[in-house]
Amino acid sequence: QVQLVESGGGSVQAGGSLRLSCEASAEALFSIYTMAWYRQAPGLQRELVASIRGGNITNYADSVRGRFTISRDNAKNAVYLQMNDLKPEDTAVYYCNADGHYEGVRYYNKWGQGTQVTVSS
Repeated sequence: QVQLVESGGGSVQAGGSLRLSCEASAEALFSIYTMAWYRQAPGLQRELVASIRGGNITNYADSVRGRFTISRDNAKNAVYLQMNDLKPEDTAVYYCNADGHYEGVRYYNKWGQGTQVTVSS
């Protein structure tokens, strides 16, 4: 099956920057349609942060638009989230998500293990 591995979380002060990375891999041929980043803060529901699909069509949550940038490297099956001007309210566990087809026929929708981002004031 498809696996997603994230990296790049950490702790920064408000106004700082972090870059998250996520790479997809599998033992068989697979395709990727949409890659996205979600986040979940304690006591809150998981929410979409940003997504990218097709010919680099992007979508952002209002709370991060203008501060975060999502990008994709199709050759590496990877997605990145550049986070600038971080705020304490950005503190959360960030999850990578991807969907597509595995072995040409089986649809999948997978989550990464999550990476903690902590922003202090």
